[in-house]
Amino acid sequence: MKQSRLFTALDEGLSLDGPLHVMRPPAGYDLAGLRDVSVEATFYPDHQYWAAAGLIGDGAGRAATLVVVPRSKTLARAMISQAIAQGGTVIVDGQKTDGVESLYKDIRKVATIEGVVTKGHGRLFWFRADRQPAWEVSVTSPQGFTTVPGIFSEAKVDAGSALLAPFLDGLEGEVADLGAGWGYLSRAILQNDAVTRLDMVEAEKTALDCAVQNVDDPRAHGIWGDALTHQGAYDAVVSNPPFHTSRSGDPDLGRGFIATAARILKPRGVFFMVANRHLPYEADLDARFARIEELSGSGAFKLFRATRPKR
Repeated sequence: MKQSRLFTALDEGLSLDGPLHVMRPPAGYDLAGLRDVSVEATFYPDHQYWAAAGLIGDGAGRAATLVVVPRSKTLARAMISQAIAQGGTVIVDGQKTDGVESLYKDIRKVATIEGVVTKGHGRLFWFRADRQPAWEVSVTSPQGFTTVPGIFSEAKVDAGSALLAPFLDGLEGEVADLGAGWGYLSRAILQNDAVTRLDMVEAEKTALDCAVQNVDDPRAHGIWGDALTHQGAYDAVVSNPPFHTSRSGDPDLGRGFIATAARILKPRGVFFMVANRHLPYEADLDARFARIEELSGSGAFKLFRATRPKR
């Protein structure tokens, strides 16, 4: 097994004298054998992984902060800025495809880089916290909504969700929004007075916090969790499922959402779903539901209404 960039850095001069706090490492990130480590994780499956390892913590008293670079450049900048504000040593580790090179160039302008490791198509570097780079670390949210850096469609309403929303008239009873994001579809669902309860199920805690702010309705309940294992019994399920958790697409995520919807719907329940047109979900819908109707979509998106879930 190849040594990670972090452990290569520890062999080449990086010194951890005191507690280390790690920001948003994915499940499986190599921290094995390190002492006095705390982790923050906002993506539910990652949080569960690190909680099982006993490492979730707030980083109080940290001597160093390790920022694991996310896909969002704005979020990466915000995380590094937070780490600099905490003082001590700041370590940044990321892939070139996630923009670590531009972060490195920006930091070099305001701080002395103490060490660098380049391997595995990525870079790790560290420096002493001092000056803040002149970065923009905020987003312009869609009008009437609150969003934060790094969540899906942070600056505009997703086109697929916008297509699906008009078809949600007439929903009633108990409804689940699987992968609720920052709450656009949830707000549309609650335009129906006959909806008695809405569970907004979302794995990214920062997005769910936005949804709770954006959907000011006592019928709405935010649930931080994994849609693939969610339990319940609903009259309707609505979803704009993700199809990647990294830069590589993974249609199995959408298939998992379809399976969950069929499992948690009542026998007369209805499932509304939007998906990118190129994703092959028709066979999975046919396998899980007795009746499938494709609604009017667009060149980029297809909309489905499915009923009579198969057990």
